[in-house]
Amino acid sequence: MINLSKLLSLAVLAVSVASIFNNNAIAKNIAIVDATVHTMTEQGTLTNATVLISEGKIQTILTETPALTGYEIIDGKGKVVTPGLIGAYTSLGLVEVSSSAGTVDSSSSDNAISKTGAAYDVSYALNPNSSLMAISRIEGITSAATSMNRTGQLFTGQGAIITLGQGSSALMKKSAFVSTGVDNGAANNSGGSRAALWVALERALDEASYVDGKTFNPQSPWYGISSLDDAIALIPVIKGDIPLMIAAHREADLLQVIALKKRHPKLDVVVLYATEGWKVAEQLAQADIAVILNPESNLPYEFDQLAATMENAGRLQKAGVIIAIGMNTHNIRLAKQHAGNAVSHGLPWDAGLAALTINPAKIFGIDDKVGSLSKGKQADVVVWSGDPMEVAEGAEVVIINGELVEMTSRQTKLRDRYLQPSNGKSVHYTRP
Repeated sequence: MINLSKLLSLAVLAVSVASIFNNNAIAKNIAIVDATVHTMTEQGTLTNATVLISEGKIQTILTETPALTGYEIIDGKGKVVTPGLIGAYTSLGLVEVSSSAGTVDSSSSDNAISKTGAAYDVSYALNPNSSLMAISRIEGITSAATSMNRTGQLFTGQGAIITLGQGSSALMKKSAFVSTGVDNGAANNSGGSRAALWVALERALDEASYVDGKTFNPQSPWYGISSLDDAIALIPVIKGDIPLMIAAHREADLLQVIALKKRHPKLDVVVLYATEGWKVAEQLAQADIAVILNPESNLPYEFDQLAATMENAGRLQKAGVIIAIGMNTHNIRLAKQHAGNAVSHGLPWDAGLAALTINPAKIFGIDDKVGSLSKGKQADVVVWSGDPMEVAEGAEVVIINGELVEMTSRQTKLRDRYLQPSNGKSVHYTRP
């Protein structure tokens, strides 16, 4: 039985925690003082710096500590401050357990609205209360690109950019990119051969060009390989207004992607994986094709990944390719460790941090809002215990859109439940 003094102590603790969280939730002015700040701008890295945040924006960054009346102060001495990390390619907000018997919005089966998959729009499916959101944001992920990962068709739909803030809406930018693939898996969905896949891809782009500027109604005849909605969804792609993400691993496929860019110079092509990208790094740089990759791909899981190497990221960056790191969903929080391993295999440290912040922001055209720390940018900021790319260091304070994040998730609650049992026994979790 819990005695009276213990009950009073628990009550005081509950009030204190509630008070702290309420103060955080309403905080408008925040000052992080005396920290090492990586701005990811021309200001570079500043020591003993102060970051001022007001009304959800970066107010200024100073190399001194001014008088701070009206600011909630966070002591950054001995800490490292960076922009919030950006998940470069995920399905966050679309999936909890991919093998769930219920609906999983990151995949689809055939639907009458689409014949090639381009029309699917994930902005309608986002769930800001997904348990993966909290798990990721307390590890420093503050925004992400999210997309379907399987449609069984030529395209995997229109992806979106989301914020991981604790609000009722996650959507930052809808129809931000369209994804497709030219690797083994994609070929299996398009007749079982790249010989069929590439012809279909060119035909789909041609149909989008034909539809652009024309007016159709439900009675208009249409005989394309894409549905009319697919073709309309691809118009921003052929104009270069949004990226076309192309999954490719092997050198031969990457050369075909480069040739596609030469045939369609307006396309904003971004390659996913590029496992053998180091073999064509200079051609990718010359074609201005950015790469989102997993730098830890080091094994030939398929015949199109025979030249996988841990030095891929460093070699691509050295050739001048813009690279982004972080293509996972349930473990996107490990992106910083993947970047750290890339650094240990030749990628410069600054380039590793850029691959987690400003580079994905540039790829998705959101670098005017996030990915760096400068006056007027959205206040997505992380205070780390030390080098964020070291395994033993972690996020201590996460700020998204100027709001301090509650540093709890389903996993931390389970940890606390089992590591701090009451009377020697675990207790049922009670929703606050």
